Amino acid sequence: MLITHDTRCALDAVINLLNTAPEGEAPNAPDTLTDLAELQEFVLRNDISDVGVLGEDDLAAVRALRARLSQVFAAKEDREAAELLNALVASAGTTPQLTDHDGYDWHVHYFAPGASVADHLAADGGMALAFIVVAGERERLRHCEAPDCRHAFVDLSRNRSRRYCDSRTCGNRLHVAAYRARQRDAAG
Repeated sequence: MLITHDTRCALDAVINLLNTAPEGEAPNAPDTLTDLAELQEFVLRNDISDVGVLGEDDLAAVRALRARLSQVFAAKEDREAAELLNALVASAGTTPQLTDHDGYDWHVHYFAPGASVADHLAADGGMALAFIVVAGERERLRHCEAPDCRHAFVDLSRNRSRRYCDSRTCGNRLHVAAYRARQRDAAG
């Protein structure tokens, strides 16, 4: 699946935003987007450009956007995901523009100039997710299969076989636990 640099960055921002929420099956997982400092860190970590001074309204809007994006991942069928994405992108007031800022080649920004951080994320992230749906690849939008982790991720593996948000942490941890269980069973 061919994904351009800007689409990949938008997908990464969506995933990172979704993963700031408390995890569904991990009751002690913290919400890591509760104040302006955390929002500012999120913006910096995801290299989100053209964001002005952030306020409490931005925090509330980004948290609401996070819930809407979560619905896209939870959609049971493409039509439902498409309807959610259409509404999301429309509400962001998209204004596609070609740009070549910060040393990157030409790419498209879908947010309007001066857009809020939530509209920026909704427009670019919504369009990136729309490209996944259009390509018939919505099954690549997944949640980690580790029982104590429900982080979101986009499976960009060639054969769509990725099961964990991070193979070094969740994947290895589960494989080691399974190995140890087999060793215990074999010994006892």
